[in-house]
Amino acid sequence: MTGGEGRPPAARVLISEIEGHLLVAATRAEGRTAAARFTAPFEWLGDDRRREVEERFEAEYLALARSSWQRTAERAGRLRGEYEERYRALRRRLLAGFLLGAGAVLGCAGALVLLLGQG
Repeated sequence: MTGGEGRPPAARVLISEIEGHLLVAATRAEGRTAAARFTAPFEWLGDDRRREVEERFEAEYLALARSSWQRTAERAGRLRGEYEERYRALRRRLLAGFLLGAGAVLGCAGALVLLLGQG
C-alpha cells in the first residue's frame, strides 16, 4: 500500500499492520452503514431482530471483503512471480545479445588487425 522500500523491515511490518487494522475498521464501518440501509425498509422488525440482522449482515460483509482481499493478494503474488521471471528472461537475453555483439566486434577487430598486419 505504501512505498516503504527505504524503511527498515520492522517499520514496514508495523505500517502494514496499522494499514490492515485501518482497512478492517473502515470495512466494518461500511458494513454497518450497508446493514442499516438494508434493514431500514423492514419497519416490522423489532429492535433486537434488526440489530441481529445488522450484525449478521456486517459479519458477512467483512467476510466477503476479506475473501476478496485474499484473492487479490494471491493474484498479485502470481503476477509478481510472472513479471520477475519475465524480467530475468529479458536480462538473460539482453546479456546474451551484448556478449554476442561484443564477440562480433572483437572478432571483426581481430580480423582487421590480421588483415592490416599482412599488408
